[in-house]
Amino acid sequence: MAASMRLGRRTLFTALRALTQTPAGLQSSFRPLRESPRPAGWSRSAGRALYQSCRARAGVCPLKVEMPALSPTMEEGNIVKWLKKEGEDVAAGDALCEIETDKAVVVMESNEDGVLARILVQEGSRGVRLGTLIALMVSEGEDWKQVEIPALEPVTPPTAAPPTAAPPTSGPTPPAAPALRQLRLSPAARHILDTHGLDPHQATASGPRGIITKEDALNLLNKASAAPPPAAAPAPSALSAAPPAGRPTHPPVSAPPRPAAPGTFTEIPASSVRRIIAQRLTQSKTTIPHTYACIHCDISGVMRVRRRLAEENIKVSVNDFIIKAAAVSLRELPAVNVSWVADGPQPLDFIHISMAVATDRGLITPIIKDAADKGLQEISSTAKALAQKARDGKLLPEEYQGGSFSVSNLGMFGISEFSAVINPPQACILAVGGSRTELSLSAEDTLQTQHTLTVTLSSDARLVDDELASRFLETFRSNLERPERMSLQA
Repeated sequence: MAASMRLGRRTLFTALRALTQTPAGLQSSFRPLRESPRPAGWSRSAGRALYQSCRARAGVCPLKVEMPALSPTMEEGNIVKWLKKEGEDVAAGDALCEIETDKAVVVMESNEDGVLARILVQEGSRGVRLGTLIALMVSEGEDWKQVEIPALEPVTPPTAAPPTAAPPTSGPTPPAAPALRQLRLSPAARHILDTHGLDPHQATASGPRGIITKEDALNLLNKASAAPPPAAAPAPSALSAAPPAGRPTHPPVSAPPRPAAPGTFTEIPASSVRRIIAQRLTQSKTTIPHTYACIHCDISGVMRVRRRLAEENIKVSVNDFIIKAAAVSLRELPAVNVSWVADGPQPLDFIHISMAVATDRGLITPIIKDAADKGLQEISSTAKALAQKARDGKLLPEEYQGGSFSVSNLGMFGISEFSAVINPPQACILAVGGSRTELSLSAEDTLQTQHTLTVTLSSDARLVDDELASRFLETFRSNLERPERMSLQA
């Protein structure tokens, strides 16, 4: 059958070429028979256009470039910058564009050799769903200008009756209700419509695949504001002129707030990172039974070691000691180094410490891998490099995925004690407060000064019960208060 189709297409092209490209010498002697008129609407230019379009479709086969999943939790991304222009040659492995994921800005590389023919999603586009066609490429040697853009998924018009049809004056109308179109609203449009109590069915969808965008919601809001006000309701004074007996006549001390008038608020769109953080925090607090336990640690020994290292031009922070102590404690108590999967507890054969870093785009947790086997100096240099990459948005996926235990330190912000939210599927997160100077009694009943900080362990009660959490904190305090137990080198 395929051979017959090729033969038929070749015959069609041959006939079209004979009609459109007849030599000049033969045109005078060749005359079509009067008894075989051409079909209605036929013209030589139409035949030539048909031939050329068929030739273009048969010669240029576009290679589709779609929005990829660059992280496990990514559902959509933002096009930050295109690194190639239309018409430029692209080799496999070349950087095509920069995409902001839910974690960082990642460079998307090409999987094919060819030429970038069309950029379908421009720079600055936000909320591009996974699998969306963002560009087209053609193979090497093909005319990239002749590439055909595939037809996008059409926006299905509403199947309900025309909105201008007058409602029937009599008779029941329940069967008409299911004919309403299925609505798809962007988060910004939903917020505007809900805030002002507008009917989303009255908005005209202009977004891809029938999505009601923020602009559609604002247009509906402007129409509603320009519409004449409804009939005035009875004045509040008339309704409250005769209050019931026994009720006070003075207004309440606290009244519910009024919704903001149209145009008096500023909407700040949430970034992809902020949306993913919100989803994961909600998932953590609603699906993980959190338990908390705190303990006070004397870090006077840590401060002495830091001073000795500073004399040798080795700069390490208190947080580096905390990460090392947590990793060593996990190695001593492997029952805490677990995660929750669909079938239940899963022991982990690695100790990767996730370090919480605050950025302009939100909180992100780069990973110090195999922290128990690293010395303090290596932990310090790794933590500084990862923190800078996190703030610059240049973390690679493998640098923030796959941690087994998290540490969040707010001591440098003046926080003395707090509780952190578990980062699923991990079992625990250690919240570290700031250090403080206290007076205490020594073994000889003399006053001495010590540096104390408070750490709070948030643990998944399904994996780490209270007794195991207490043993972990005791082990952690013992390692932190005697830093000599932790080797400076691996």
